[in-house]
Parts: sequence; structure tokens; C-alpha cells
Amino acid sequence: MARFIFVTGGVVSSIGKGLSSASLASLLISQGYKVRVRKLDPYLNIDPGTMSPFQHGEVFVTDDGAETDLDLGHYERFTNTSSRQSDNITTGKIYSDILKREREGGYLGKTVQVIPHVTDRIKQFIKHDTKKEDFVICEIGGTVGDIESLPFLEAIRQFSNDIEKKNTLFIHLTLVPYIKSSSEIKTKPTQHSVKELRSIGIQPDIIICRCEHSIPVNQRKKIALFCNVDIKNVIETIDVKTIYEAPLSFHKQKLDKQVLNYFKLKPKKQINLKPWKHITASILNKKRNINIGLVGKYVDYKDAYKSVDEALIHGGLENDINVNIVRIESHKLNKKNIKNYLKNINGILIPGGFGLRGTEGKILAIKYARLNKIPFFGICFGMQLAMVEFARNVLKLKKAGSTELNKNCTPIIGLINEWTKKGKIIKGTDVNLGGTMRLGLYNANLKTNSKIKSIYKKTKVSERHRHRYEVNMNFKDKFQKKGMIFSALSPDKTLTEGVELIDHPWFIGVQFHPEFKSRPMSVHPLFNSFINASKINKNEKH
Repeated sequence: MARFIFVTGGVVSSIGKGLSSASLASLLISQGYKVRVRKLDPYLNIDPGTMSPFQHGEVFVTDDGAETDLDLGHYERFTNTSSRQSDNITTGKIYSDILKREREGGYLGKTVQVIPHVTDRIKQFIKHDTKKEDFVICEIGGTVGDIESLPFLEAIRQFSNDIEKKNTLFIHLTLVPYIKSSSEIKTKPTQHSVKELRSIGIQPDIIICRCEHSIPVNQRKKIALFCNVDIKNVIETIDVKTIYEAPLSFHKQKLDKQVLNYFKLKPKKQINLKPWKHITASILNKKRNINIGLVGKYVDYKDAYKSVDEALIHGGLENDINVNIVRIESHKLNKKNIKNYLKNINGILIPGGFGLRGTEGKILAIKYARLNKIPFFGICFGMQLAMVEFARNVLKLKKAGSTELNKNCTPIIGLINEWTKKGKIIKGTDVNLGGTMRLGLYNANLKTNSKIKSIYKKTKVSERHRHRYEVNMNFKDKFQKKGMIFSALSPDKTLTEGVELIDHPWFIGVQFHPEFKSRPMSVHPLFNSFINASKINKNEKH
């Protein structure tokens, strides 16, 4: 039977519950245990698929086509295990399922209530498909005290009673602020947060204290006393220089040891932290740098391109170079300032996105990369705009564009009419936006003698998608005659998966999202190659 670990947060949001959960999972896996990590989000959206990145950061996509919270990306990168659709649920999805069942008469005329019907549905989600796991770590989104979180907290309280307390562990993550003016560490916010948690029937077994400075023993004793936990279970986590240092920090604080002690378990094998030590040392000790221009519309909010950022760092690890990500707001680019913005950039990446704002700036950046032989990597919308730029300036189709942005353009990019998934034909739509895109893992065949095939060293690949617009294949011959080859296609040859320029040192666009499959211990080949090309470009300039 699986043991269940519930991770809650207090005092403030964005305190690091996701990284803490992922780090603990990685430590337990390193000691021979099978671990699953799940995220319970309290917002009313069905999933984050229709939410602005400014609101919630990037939308992470799983192999099986779920649009999920970005924390699932952390889980995958730290555990080297692919998440599933069943690893993320929201209040919106819970209520949607319940209301659907109610309309179908599934409750046999009973009054449908938060308790027991909502909490029962949450408990079903927590326990579903966990027979093969040793541990299931469930991160509860939001902050203790939020109205939205109450049904989840009540559900995990009930769940602990249902399967016996000895099989569940509660970890509470709080902020321990340092008041600079008085040079004091304050424990009161943690005390109040734990008091709030205990008032709804949950006593934390371990408290993780997020802090800027090490917590003195007397302050840790104070937390232990007022929060009713053993001082050994007051774990401090000081801000680290790189997120990949977190497992080392938690192991040093004996978090994994205390978890195993609680469940009366011992490691199945000796822990190996060498990979994390190597990654951390590589990131912190690099002496050479390259500048990668990330040109997008959400660059002001760092989490909007979280997986792209991490994949670029992974590429730097593999190439023994520090990647300095230069965030460039695409709507600020114009013909007069483009050179000034990009003059010190060694490689240009345009990530996925939606909407008209900033597209002309992205197109200018693509043209600059093409003409100046700067390595260029276009992902999803970035690839589509690369084709629009090429169509306008090389094919001389001045009205070339995407029907997503302009219904009266020459449609180089248009709405997908249909695609095949698991033998079924799925119709495209731009009316109902939620969950109607081409989502998840799809196969692609790579063209012989293409750069992309030489990078993958394979003829067939499987990558994750998230889009509803696609390249118009009627223009394929025109593109290829002018030097942009279609180097990756869907198995039925109806959908474009990748393009590249034959007279450019490194110019590749892909319709899929390779960043979702890149991990620090398994760098995605396209990011590895892109960073290598950018490094060569810098060396040639000097």
C-alpha cells in the first residue's frame, strides 16, 4: 500500500511547495522507492489551458495530453518520470465531474454538498491509480486560510482518517521572514499559519521553513514548541543559488531521513547525490557565457516560459557554458532598434504563444537571425512566424500570415481541420477554446540528410504538442524551392512538424514543444544542439 505525503503552504503563495515536493520525491527515488507526485489546484478553471501566462505562468503539457500546472514540469525534471493526466486536478474539474453526475441522476435524488460529495471526489482522485507506488506526494495549491483551499484540506483530513494516520504524513511549508531593520528572524507567521491548519483538524508532522538566513536553534525550538512538532522535524530551507541545489539542501537538513523515520522505513539502497552535485557545480562554476535572446510577449513574468528557461540551462550544462537568457519584449522591437536589441545576442529563440500583440516584432527578430546567420530556434508559434517571415521576404507573398491573426491574409498558417489520435479523427475548432487543441504526444518522421535528423540521430521521434493552427501544406513546394525544407512531417505526411534552412548554420523551427521533455540529467537534443551552435557563433565573432 502506498504512503501518502501532503504538502501544504502558509503565510504567502509561491513559497516553493512544488520544488520542495519534487526535491523530496527525487531523494526518495534515489533511495530505491517508487514515487508519484500530484498537484491539487483550488482554482475554478477546469485546467490552466485558457489562463493567461501572466496569471499562472506556463501551461505544462503531459504525454497523454493534459494541460497542467507548471509544477508538474518540476516534478518531471527532478524525478525523471513522466507525469500523467491523473496527476493534476482543479476545483473546476471536481465540480464539473460532480455536476455532470448530478444531471445524469448519479446521486439518486440526494442533496449534493461539499461534504461529502466534493471531498469524496477529491479523495478518489488522490487514491486513483496508486497501487504500484511506495509514496504519493500531493501538493495542495494555494495558501492555508484561502477559502478556495478548504475543500481540499478537509478532504486530506478525512483521507488521513480513512487510511489510518500511520500511512499519511503532513508537511507544512511556511515563510520565516528576516526583518532587516532589527536583524531578527520572526517565527510568528509560521505559528499563525500552523494554528490555522490545526483549527481545521490537521496537525503538521514536518514544518519546512523558507528563509533567507539560517534559523538559530532557539528559534527552531520556539517553532517546535508552539507548533507541536519535534525539533528534528523543523526543517530550514535557505534560498539556493540554483533550484537544482534543492535536493542537496533538503538531504543535508535530513528531510528524507525524517520522512522515512516517520513511516518506520529504511532506504532500499544507498542514496547517490553525485548527479545533483555535478549539476549544481556545473551551473555555479562555469566561466564562459553566451547570450540567448528569448523574444516573447510574456517575458516580464519569469514563470511564463519556465520549461524553456530550464531547457536552455540544460543545454548549457551539456556544452559547459553558462546561458544568459536575455528577455526581449517583442512588441518593443521595430526596424530602427532591432539591431541595438540583438547586437550582442549569440542565439535567438522564439517560444510558443497566442495572439497578435508583438508578432511583428518577432518576425523582425526572425528576419535578423536569418540574414545575419545567427542560430535561430522557433518553437510552435515561433516556427509558424518563421514561415510567415520567409513567405513575405523570400517568396514575396506580402500578405502572408496566419488566419489566427488575420482572416484576410494569404494563409501560410491556418486552423487545423482535423488530425488523427489513437486511430480516431479529431476535428479542429476555434470556438470552444478549452482542451480542444492538438495536445500531447504525437509521432514525427524526420527527413533523410536533414539537420534535425542528424541532431536526433533517429528517423522517428515522439514529441508533445499544444496548438490549434498548422502550416498550409499547399505552399510546401514553394518553400522548399527557395531553401526552407520540411524536415519533419507527421506519419501521414499531412502535418508539418519541423522546418529548417539549408543555407544557414542553425535555423530550425518545430511545431511541437521539446522543452517539456528536457531534463537536467537528460538534455533534449535540440536544445543541446542549439546551445552548441550559439557557442560556435560567439567564438566566430571573437
